[in-house]
Amino acid sequence: MLGMEIIGKFEDHLGYDGVMLGMPDKTYHLEFTQQAEKFPLPEPTKENLLVLYYDNEDDYKRANDRFKNAGIGAVEPENPYWKDKSVTYEDPDGWRVVLFNGVYNP
Repeated sequence: MLGMEIIGKFEDHLGYDGVMLGMPDKTYHLEFTQQAEKFPLPEPTKENLLVLYYDNEDDYKRANDRFKNAGIGAVEPENPYWKDKSVTYEDPDGWRVVLFNGVYNP
C-alpha cells in the first residue's frame, strides 16, 4: 500500500520471525516481528498511529489512491489535529496509519 518493498526477512531466529519493509532507496525501514510462542497482547487504541509525512503532493495522492484502489476506506481520526491535513486508515486488527500531506514541523 505504501510503496515499501521487502528488504529483508528472517524465520525462527531465537523464536522470532520477522520482515523488514523499506522505501525503494532503503533510507528508512520498518521491522515487524512475531514470536513463535503466542502471548496475549493489548489491543491498540485509536491513538496507536504510524504517521507517514509526504512532502510531495503527487506522492501523497498516489499513496492514498493505493488504499482506495484496494478497497480500504478512510476512518475518522480520534485526534482532531489530523483532520483536513491527512487521511487515516485502520487495518483489520485496529492499528492505524496516517498519511500526512506535508512535512513534520515541530
